[in-house]
Amino acid sequence: MQSYLGTIVAALAAAAIALFAVGVAHRVIRRIGRRSLLLTELTDHAHRSIQVAATVLAVQFAVRFSTGYAVGEQWRQVLLHLLVLGVIASAAWLVASLLVVAEDTALARFRVDVPDNRHARRVRTQVVMLRRLTIAVVVVLAVGVMLMTFPAVRGIGAGVLTSAGVVGVVAALAAQSLLGNVFAGLQFAFSDAVRLDDVVVVEGEWGRIEELTLSYVVVQIWDDRRLILPTSYFTTKPFQNWTRTEAAVLGTAEFDVDWAIPVQSMREELRRLVESTELWDGRVCVLQVTDATGGMVKVRALVSAADAGSLFDLRCLVREHLVAWIRDHRPTAMPRLRTEVGDAASNLAWQWVRPRQPVRRLTDTEVPDDARVFGGSDDGDARSEAFVGPDEPADSRR
Repeated sequence: MQSYLGTIVAALAAAAIALFAVGVAHRVIRRIGRRSLLLTELTDHAHRSIQVAATVLAVQFAVRFSTGYAVGEQWRQVLLHLLVLGVIASAAWLVASLLVVAEDTALARFRVDVPDNRHARRVRTQVVMLRRLTIAVVVVLAVGVMLMTFPAVRGIGAGVLTSAGVVGVVAALAAQSLLGNVFAGLQFAFSDAVRLDDVVVVEGEWGRIEELTLSYVVVQIWDDRRLILPTSYFTTKPFQNWTRTEAAVLGTAEFDVDWAIPVQSMREELRRLVESTELWDGRVCVLQVTDATGGMVKVRALVSAADAGSLFDLRCLVREHLVAWIRDHRPTAMPRLRTEVGDAASNLAWQWVRPRQPVRRLTDTEVPDDARVFGGSDDGDARSEAFVGPDEPADSRR
């Protein structure tokens, strides 16, 4: 009875000593590391995992050295095995915490709340994807090591290795979609095709990349909806990335107006408008006539802004202002449909009628010059010679 009580006391004492040592070290490191971001992150995020790992390890050593009287007993083997499993699990937790601390420290050096944050967003994307991958690897390794502590698992290890090829093929076929998404996520982390906070147009929706994981991507749409897509979507289908190289973008506003529109006056009005607003970044301000069919003229205003949100507001402002300008200052240039009514002979009131002249009737062998492409005139004869050839008889050309 005294032996069992001594084991319990030794375990409790070891746990108390471990907690006390970790607490003292925590206070000392916190005081020393007030100016060190790494030490601050270590004391904030890894303190609990260090406590658990140190306590379980201390109890495991205490039980092992205080149960010499029960060597060979079943309960001692089971207890030590459970403590070993606890040490492995707590060590995995500690390693994952240390990796998170290192990644957070690296992320703190790159700010994303600044205008030119493309490099910071790329680094943040890579670190976030690596964090998820490293934690998954640590968990898998910890579970594997814990399973290897069971003699039955070690006994079937050879058989598992023998059939690993077949199992791998079956697993790859069963998880083809999942593995495709995982590899696509890893590709995102290092290809720089998509980053966190990138502005994209996907599935006809305009938004920004809010979250990137190994299996899916969350796009925050402009109206606060969320579009969730598998990562493989961005490697198999085209999409627009408005911030691939820089945040500044171009946008258009198009107008259908009458042919009476004074284009130069409209161009000058556009220039006055963009120069009076902070939404314009000062790079591009162009107004051009891009089409003139169907009884109307299509005018396109091309403007630039520092980011996608400012560009959207600037395009709306250009439309509103130029529509009001045309209505108030150039009403004759508003879109209109013209209808002309004539008499039965299609004679119009404004039409100038040419005096009648005697019409010369053509003989059966004569052909009017304006109805012939090859011949009938000097130019037509030259064209005929080019396509037929001067040495051929005249009859062969007819």
